[in-house]
Amino acid sequence: MKVITIPGIPVGQGRPRFTRTGHAYDPARSRLYKQSAAIYARQQWPGEALDYPLSVKVRVYRPIQQSATKAQRKARLEGRERPTVKPDADNYYKAVTDALIGIVWVDDNLIVHAETDKFYDDGNGPRVEVEVEAI
Repeated sequence: MKVITIPGIPVGQGRPRFTRTGHAYDPARSRLYKQSAAIYARQQWPGEALDYPLSVKVRVYRPIQQSATKAQRKARLEGRERPTVKPDADNYYKAVTDALIGIVWVDDNLIVHAETDKFYDDGNGPRVEVEVEAI
């Protein structure tokens, strides 16, 4: 099992945008986040991209909103309150798994088991942790 940490505020995969001629492309925010995630993954991944069935757990740690009360802030730091705001957990998962193609795994279709959790920042800063394990 190997864990990759992508520091910074997590960004979910945005809806595709289209040119006037009908070509689809990633929104700038999603594209930049995936590029950043790929850089961190290359620094932390020790070898070649894996080419066998995998289990992947994605843990997203979002920043706590400035508008949170002291009681809410405490509950969120302690993990008693979890984020139910957008983006959806699957949008975070898609952005991260796409970013790691060719670095951690040959293709994301090799992921046969997936878990995604959203948390508030636990004091270690906003980030995404990706746990990869062979099946």
